[in-house]
Amino acid sequence: MNDPDVVVIGAGADGPAAASRLAREHGLDVLILEGGPWHGNEQWPEPHADAGGTVSTDPDDLDGKLLDDQFTHREADANDPTHGYLRVGPADHSRAPWFRNLHQNAFIWQVGAVGGTSLHYFANHPRAYPYAIDEQEHWPISYEDLVPYYQLNEEVTSTQQAPMTAKEEVFIEGATNAGYPLIDTKNVTETGWRPQANAVAVPGEETATDQPLDSNYEGSFSYDDGFRGDTLVGDHFQGSSTPIDAPVREKARKSANVSWVPRALDTNDDPEAGNVAIRPNAFVTNIETEEGLGTMEATGVTFRDSWSGSSQTVSADVVVLAAGCIESPRLWLNSGLPDDGWVGKGLTTHWFDWVVGVYDDDTVAEINPENEHMDPYVGQNSAVRFDKPGIGGLEDIGMSPGLVSYADYLFTEAGYSFDTPVDPDEPWDTRGYVVGKELKRRMSDYRQTKALLILTDDLPHQDNGVSLDNTFSDEHGPVPKVKYEPHPDDDAKRDELSRIAANIHREAGADHVHRCEWPPLLLHMQSTMRMGKVLDENAEAKNVSRLFVADHSALANGLGGPNPTNTGQALALRTADRIGDLYF
Repeated sequence: MNDPDVVVIGAGADGPAAASRLAREHGLDVLILEGGPWHGNEQWPEPHADAGGTVSTDPDDLDGKLLDDQFTHREADANDPTHGYLRVGPADHSRAPWFRNLHQNAFIWQVGAVGGTSLHYFANHPRAYPYAIDEQEHWPISYEDLVPYYQLNEEVTSTQQAPMTAKEEVFIEGATNAGYPLIDTKNVTETGWRPQANAVAVPGEETATDQPLDSNYEGSFSYDDGFRGDTLVGDHFQGSSTPIDAPVREKARKSANVSWVPRALDTNDDPEAGNVAIRPNAFVTNIETEEGLGTMEATGVTFRDSWSGSSQTVSADVVVLAAGCIESPRLWLNSGLPDDGWVGKGLTTHWFDWVVGVYDDDTVAEINPENEHMDPYVGQNSAVRFDKPGIGGLEDIGMSPGLVSYADYLFTEAGYSFDTPVDPDEPWDTRGYVVGKELKRRMSDYRQTKALLILTDDLPHQDNGVSLDNTFSDEHGPVPKVKYEPHPDDDAKRDELSRIAANIHREAGADHVHRCEWPPLLLHMQSTMRMGKVLDENAEAKNVSRLFVADHSALANGLGGPNPTNTGQALALRTADRIGDLYF
């Protein structure tokens, strides 16, 4: 595509949603440039070893069996930050990942590829708390404005209530005994627990014999034999291409490469719609501008082919930044665009923590007479949650044994548990690293160990964010320097949620509770190009016309604590409508 109406920078969770809407509803031609590789596309059969094609516009290029071959279920294959197939870096795995200068004790967990970090997530799709939009001065729009876009996004991503397994029954027992009621709305304003809203298709009723599934089903779980939806294998965090042999668009977990990318490419077969082209391995290095009528205007971008090293400039009527909370402000600053003091600032991540309960066999068996273990690797990664607007939320978590053991006992800033005093007034027994024989003993009991993830309502602070490093550069310019330090108010909220989590464990019958005290985990990043500060109510840059932001960086705060993917995509859809109405 040589003359697009719109260039979208980034094919992560949000860029393909905006592109699909621009083409389908507004008849525009859209070029998406993605810095990372594309898995499951016949144009790139060996995406980490060979340059492959240059661009894909045909939905028939998507190949589910090829995706199965490229995504394995071995934990280290996916999660190794240097060599794993899910990392932030060039497709060529002989080269190092992209460097981000992170000074403090923290960890950035992102993916650079078509689908972005949604390749590596639990597919949780709750909505924001309404108060976090309507009662905060940061947002220039209302919650009501977003509801129709939430509904559209939930339809395309198959968002629905997650099915329950034994580990969720234990959580519900604890939450109910603690006095928390069931929440029966998607628009949460009160405290309580509810089934998780997940973008994971539930097991279909179609089987090899066209019979409804039941607990005694012993047939094939192959897509070719008629099985549809989630296989409840608990590997959604690692890319997950189940059901095996399914076409890309019918994979159960609706990461952006499964949900919005096929839908965007489908517009090329629709004579009433515009066209969408996606070019991976194309890292944008500059936003081109010219002086307009009293303001600076975006006119296109220059990008670098990450395999050949050659650069190319593309002109467009509108440019959309969707490169994420780190790369969007970095590109803005490397392009020399105006900085009024808020570009890259106000980073929120949800001040996470992780509280573990260890249960004895009799307690679990009493709650689950038919399932005597909780088995964290069975079911969806998270299928039930707790919400407390104004403070944050909790999620019940299960993962594969190695990953969950790492998260339970080896990721902390509290020091060694045997050397860390515990306040006798707190509801946990230990905190910090667990090592040696004690670690072996705890890991051997993983089938009766349950974790709760804390998601704090951390607010934006101007000291946190992304700036340019004055010392280090790569082939794309000065690298990003990232800072996140929790505010004391955020610490207090995290402590309160951790006590609630420990109490839920106690009320369910846990005989040991361990608080991890994680260091900052930059996974749910939001707010670095905030509406109300850098952007106006249309998500257009205040200081550069025809330049919009359609990723989580446009979110004005941390949404109150709920996972941000649903809201980021809903806002991107709204932004696409605003672009169409304003300029076409």
